[in-house]
Amino acid sequence: MSKLYKSFIPASSNPTMEKFISTMMYGGKKSRARRVFFDALTVIKTRTKDAPPDVFQKALINVSPMIEVRPRRVGGAVYQVPVEVSPKRQQALSMRWIITAARGRKGIPMAQKLALELLDASAEQGAAFKKKEDVLKMAQANKAFAHLAKQGERSH
Repeated sequence: MSKLYKSFIPASSNPTMEKFISTMMYGGKKSRARRVFFDALTVIKTRTKDAPPDVFQKALINVSPMIEVRPRRVGGAVYQVPVEVSPKRQQALSMRWIITAARGRKGIPMAQKLALELLDASAEQGAAFKKKEDVLKMAQANKAFAHLAKQGERSH
């Protein structure tokens, strides 16, 4: 366990951090996921003057998608229909994208990969932020089908 572990807000008091740790966990190894997460916060502490929990929150906010595309069948065709994303799903997607982007980096320990990805995301760059922008571009490209989302809500 890192030395700075105790200087951070305990994850149990912060549901967002606890959720992130659970999302990151592999094979039920929560203590390992927790260690990686707090080691990443320690790395963030050495690289920036901002508080690591603030960097983490800012990264999640920057990667959260406001709108996404969902496939919708109309007749025989499947359209990619832009829909708003619920706050709970925004959080889940941003966590998933950050973790996937961190795992995609090669050649360094996971704690460092996660720290770098969180720093990039908080600065509005990196793979996770690019994923959010790609989803937004896709939604804008399919804006013509937005009327199909409203029809689907009424008929159900």
